[in-house]
Amino acid sequence: MKISCHASSSFSHGGYGNTFQFLSPFISFFNTLDFPCFPLFQFHNSLNYSNFSYKNDDRGLFLQSVREQCKLGFSDLNLPLSLFDQMTSLRPLPTVIDFNQLFAAIVKLKPLKPHSTVISLSRQLELSGIRPNMISIGILANCYCHLGRIDFGFSLLGKRLKLGYPPDDYIFNTLINGYIHCNKHPQAVHLLDKIVKLGFEPDIVTYGAMMKGLCRIGDNAGALNLFRKMQSGLCKPNLVIYNTVIDSLCKDRLLQEALELFSAMKTEGIDPDVVTYNSLVRGLYNSGHREDAKVVLTEMLESDIAPTVETYGMLIDMISKDGGVDEAHAILHVMIKRGFVPNIITYNALLDGYCLRGQMEDAEKLLDLMAENGCEPNLVSFNTMINGYCKAKEVDTALNLFQGMSQKGITPNVVTYNTLIDGLCKISRLPSARQLFKEMQAQGVTPNVITYASLLDGLCKSARFDEAVTLLKDMEDKGVKEDIVIYNILIDSLCETGRLEDAANFFSNLVLKGLQPDGKTYTTMIKGFCKEGLMSEVIQLLTKMEEKGCFPNSVTYNTVIRGFIQHNDLPKALYYRDVMVSKGFEADVDTLELFVGLLSRDNKELLQKFIN
Repeated sequence: MKISCHASSSFSHGGYGNTFQFLSPFISFFNTLDFPCFPLFQFHNSLNYSNFSYKNDDRGLFLQSVREQCKLGFSDLNLPLSLFDQMTSLRPLPTVIDFNQLFAAIVKLKPLKPHSTVISLSRQLELSGIRPNMISIGILANCYCHLGRIDFGFSLLGKRLKLGYPPDDYIFNTLINGYIHCNKHPQAVHLLDKIVKLGFEPDIVTYGAMMKGLCRIGDNAGALNLFRKMQSGLCKPNLVIYNTVIDSLCKDRLLQEALELFSAMKTEGIDPDVVTYNSLVRGLYNSGHREDAKVVLTEMLESDIAPTVETYGMLIDMISKDGGVDEAHAILHVMIKRGFVPNIITYNALLDGYCLRGQMEDAEKLLDLMAENGCEPNLVSFNTMINGYCKAKEVDTALNLFQGMSQKGITPNVVTYNTLIDGLCKISRLPSARQLFKEMQAQGVTPNVITYASLLDGLCKSARFDEAVTLLKDMEDKGVKEDIVIYNILIDSLCETGRLEDAANFFSNLVLKGLQPDGKTYTTMIKGFCKEGLMSEVIQLLTKMEEKGCFPNSVTYNTVIRGFIQHNDLPKALYYRDVMVSKGFEADVDTLELFVGLLSRDNKELLQKFIN
């Protein structure tokens, strides 16, 4: 952030009188905040320092070595804690600047979560009589914000103001980042608006943090609003900002907005990079715009922008899903030849392509290639292979793979179990499926609606309806959210086996369960009524379907027409044929054959009318 001209002109470096006059609006701002001025945390120090001997008369050399070590960084907390112990034993004590360098280096050990340690050390230092400066306060505020205590961060802002230090970009960026870190984005936006009103111009770091936070929670409207503020302000969006927003828009399939930004950045003279193109290609492809994705990818290559591992991975995934796995494998070899090391995502994309086409031998060879290149299969790899074998009806091979997962240290998830249970159900091995269902729960894997749907389908197709209803009740008791697919399976099986009354009861109770019948539900019930010759119920249900905004499709109309033909009501069949055609649908092969077979014997004139 930069202080605006009218604000900085009020600041005097010569004494605190003018400084406090300059700070008065900030103190007023601070007093309007909801945070009280809390004292700093009191941390009990239980740190074990390792021995680090150094001669007192080499004080200058020692402090120089500390500064150099801080620049190089630390791998753990042992050495910096020992250095702190040695520094505090010196007399006179080193300056606050020396300690700030040490604290700043410790804070960089983010994986070790050193923030509480820095706060404790700072407290010790202040008790030793060393007065904090604006850098010290900034480091402390950053630590508190990382711990989720933004209230203490604001307390330090108040302390900073009282000590006569004007706010700067670091302290405000720290507080804004604190809000974002705690997923309090509205508060971050509110704070940003307030500091702008105080005469601060946010810098690219501030905007970058805000944009990243908003995009992370999917608030694209907020991100675009902030983007427009940047465009109208002094701090214009850069490549990173464009990439952040475009990537978020693509992930949420807001492709038109993403493409508009893509065009805008080129108009502003900002050249897209490989990150920009990767986001657009992935977004377009995942949204079904495969040809557009290829056009953007071609533009990238023609612009001499070198592809990354991610680019190759997306290309392999696109081509594999289009059925060109051999071409995709050739691209993999080109990628390796050019010095790129394929990652697990790239290999899994090609693996999925082979499994989709049922080329399991090629999939096995690819697993061997992965191992040769030092890329161990992961959970996704195993799930893909298991799914491929189940689709090929080689369920025993899939089960062998499943057993081998534990040897690789890979824990099956709900997708693994669902795939195997579905595969077993589809080859009528229900006892094995039920056993696996029990095993997954014993292993702590919670069945979901897909698990239950597979089992219900298997039970219904084996006419084991009582077990199916019991399983449905078990699903409800365990709080698994039901969906209409579950009931479609049950209703369809009941209709097929002539248990129309039971099917109608389940259908009637759907609304009570908070579910809305879809087109398949209505069509299934219509088919059931047709089978029993209840054609008046068919007409009523067709009317109700339209009233509920669930409009009949080709399957529905063909089912109704065949029902009337089978029950010798040709005028009604022709009537619904006309309705179907007016809606843009056509008779399917089964309906056509039924009509032709009946009318060619009995009524040539009606047959001609139907054909016309």
